[in-house]
Amino acid sequence: MSMLAQVDKAVEVPFVIGENAIIADAVVNGRKVSCMFDTGFSGSFVLSDNVSIGKPSGTMTLRDFVGQFAASTVPIKTLMLGTQKINSEGMDAVQQPGSSYSLSYNTHTVGIMGMEVMQDFVLEINVQRKRFILHPRSYDITKKVPDNKRTFLAKMLPKGVNSIEMAVEAPNGGKLTLALDTGNSFYATTHRDVLEKLGLWDKNQKPKFMGSAFVASGAVDSFNIALKDMKIFGVPTPQSVWNIIDLPSSSSDHDGTVGFGFLKNFNMIIDLKRRRVWLENFTGKTAEPPTASIGLSAWYYAEYQRYIVTGVTPQGPAEKAGIKPRDMLLAIDGDEALDVGFRGLAEKLEGPQGSKVKLTLSRAGVLRQMEVQREYLINGDLPVAPAASSSAPTSTR
Repeated sequence: MSMLAQVDKAVEVPFVIGENAIIADAVVNGRKVSCMFDTGFSGSFVLSDNVSIGKPSGTMTLRDFVGQFAASTVPIKTLMLGTQKINSEGMDAVQQPGSSYSLSYNTHTVGIMGMEVMQDFVLEINVQRKRFILHPRSYDITKKVPDNKRTFLAKMLPKGVNSIEMAVEAPNGGKLTLALDTGNSFYATTHRDVLEKLGLWDKNQKPKFMGSAFVASGAVDSFNIALKDMKIFGVPTPQSVWNIIDLPSSSSDHDGTVGFGFLKNFNMIIDLKRRRVWLENFTGKTAEPPTASIGLSAWYYAEYQRYIVTGVTPQGPAEKAGIKPRDMLLAIDGDEALDVGFRGLAEKLEGPQGSKVKLTLSRAGVLRQMEVQREYLINGDLPVAPAASSSAPTSTR
């Protein structure tokens, strides 16, 4: 047993909320690092290779929604989380090349911190107060009594050894196995074949609006769908918008993840030893209303210092306005389109249904200015009474 399992007093560690993510500081091998906290990652750290914490000594295989890839690893000799010394015996940090985390989370971030760092504790993620509370293992959440209205006690399923897998129930009684994943910025993510298996999507039906999502192994086709009356980890969810990857899952153990779009409404206590999760719905909400967009994705090319359009959603407003892949995006609403990351650019293009965005583009040196009206690019029946001021996560641009 590590020294941390014997701690008899809770320790609080503050964090900040970045772009749909939790960002926390740690000290790894004497180097301070700010990392996105990812309950969907069973390891300790994935750090940009720009951060020097020692010499690589091996490799590790990482898996995302659709594939896997190898990266070099560095042994962790010392580790601090706030004032708490962490037992890092056997831990390795992955060094991932070419990663720009700060742009993804809109605050200084150099990597990802996973659940291995928290393995000696009953972990409370208090989103409301923006802090981790590291409880001793003697803290037994199974003695807490939920009211199943504001508080819930969910059971981890006996499958999936590298993630927190729990049940999600569809209105027709079908069940999904989804991981509790603070590292997924979307509301929830699953796969098209999973929806087909549950009868929530006709296998002969093609999405009207197809877009793209970026995962660790690259860009993948994806679309958004409105789902009603789901029960997520025991929580009744009348309406929500899910991100659907148009490829089979990389694992047979689970069907996808429930992301920060859902989890940000809850204070959570994760008890890995007793395989239970306590959920407290402090916002009174389970989902945000959807946002509208124009159906455009672009990538920033440093050599041009500009965004170049990489995808245009068929039947979307951008396509109707004549925008094509390889067009250069120069300005949005009069502001120069600087490198704000994939999510930052998407937010500039999103807004209330029916609102308009002014774009300045260039094609073969010819300048073009246009005004494009935002529309809902969501498949299925939309949630009722959507609010114009929402910021629901979506990857279909």
